Order: sequence, then C-alpha cells, then structure tokens
Amino acid sequence: MFSNPSPLRGRTVLVLHAHPDDEAIFTGVTMRRLADAGARVVLVTATLGELGEVHVPLSPGETMAQRRVAELESAAALLGVQRLVLLGARDSGLPGAADNVHPDALAAADPSRVARRMADLIDEESAEALVHDDGRGIYGHPDHLAAHRIGAAAARLTGVTAYQSTVDRDHLHDRVTRSHLIHAAAEATGLPFGVPSADVALRIGATAGELAVKRAAIAVHASQVSAESLGHAGFDEAYGYEWYLRSGASSGILDELALPAVVGAPA
Repeated sequence: MFSNPSPLRGRTVLVLHAHPDDEAIFTGVTMRRLADAGARVVLVTATLGELGEVHVPLSPGETMAQRRVAELESAAALLGVQRLVLLGARDSGLPGAADNVHPDALAAADPSRVARRMADLIDEESAEALVHDDGRGIYGHPDHLAAHRIGAAAARLTGVTAYQSTVDRDHLHDRVTRSHLIHAAAEATGLPFGVPSADVALRIGATAGELAVKRAAIAVHASQVSAESLGHAGFDEAYGYEWYLRSGASSGILDELALPAVVGAPA
C-alpha cells in the first residue's frame, strides 16, 4: 500500500469511542491503515455497552458487559490496536432514558475530569492526534455526545490535532442501496445523523483488503450486529468510506492516509 512499509513508525494516534463496536463501524479502515503504516494505535472505549440490544444468547453466567468486552478485544486485534484502554463508565442508554442520569453513566460524568484522564493518556503515549465523535454525537446518542465533549476538551488541553468521526449523510441518504447501521441507530434516537457532504473535511476510502478487515471486525460484535445487516449488496458502498471533521491544526497524520479508494465512487 505504501512505498515505505512503515512511513508512520514512531507516531501514535488515540481513538476514543463511546461503545464497543463503534471502533469497527466508524473508524475500522482508518485504524487498520494506521497500523499497517507502522503507527501505534491506542483505542479508548468509554463504556462497556451494557445496555445494548442482545442479538445472540449469552453463555450461562455471562454478562452483557463481559460479552461486549470480549468482542471488543477481538475486533481491536483485527484492526491493529496495540493498546486498549477501558474507561469503565456505564452505558447511558438512549436520549431521555433514566439511565442518562445514573451516577456512573458516561453522559452524567464531569467531562473535564474524564478529559484530564484522556490528556494524561495523550501525554503518556506522546500521541500527535486524537479521534473522537463529532459535535452531534454522530447520531445524537448521549454517550457519543459525551465522547465529543471529552475528546474536544482533551484536545484543547494537549494541543493535539483532533479528528471528529462523523458520517456523510448525503452519501448514506439511500438506505436501500447503501444500508448502514447508522440508519437504525438514528431511528432509535429520533435524531438526524452525520453532516452534509460539504462539511466533511477528510474522507478516507477503503481498499478491498481494508474493507474485508472492517467487515470482519464489525461481524465480531455479534451480540449487537446481525449477519443480515452485513450481507447486503450495498455493503462496500455504505462502509467503504470513513469521514472526519478536523479541529486544531490544518492537517495531520490522518490526512496522510487519504489514498484513493477502490470501492465505488461517492454520491
């Protein structure tokens, strides 16, 4: 893929997500490409996703949190993550739920306190960039909104370039031909998802190999993602791109990954 097999060796990116499976769905290609280029990828997952809907039976005595952490660890390995950090906050549930204000919920946490922890990780890892959710929380989930607040505050504290993970709502407007998990997620929150194409600062397109890894990493989250949702003809078009807004510096390490895609052209 790269003429130099390790052009990013010695450089580190922190990726912050709200729940297990977000890393594969929204940034799987980006993380795999970073790792393949030699970068150190540190994944920080804020909650254990305890309130997610279960698509498969749990083993006797197994909790939802245990299942989701096991799935996360498997997906992280596929995506080239070299360090996985669990912040241990509680899943906050959908907008308006009583779980939003649970004392251990991510949505109820003091963002400055959690941001300080993220800033310490950035300093510890000498990271040059931080990936976190956009200001809409991608689709308005309270935990994704919290991940944005925390990530933005950590970026301000450290001065690193911040990339806000989002989706291009124009590209994904047709849920029949480009069915994506974001469609059901936005229905659950009752809020719009993503940003218009014109607002996207950086679009990373997958190679065939990267897309295969991304599909496998999403599929690992079988407790949350049904096989049917990944087996449709429009998968490549729906999941073959990852989109970002940029904060801070005008360009950074993720901009160096924006190679031409081999999946279909954008809408």
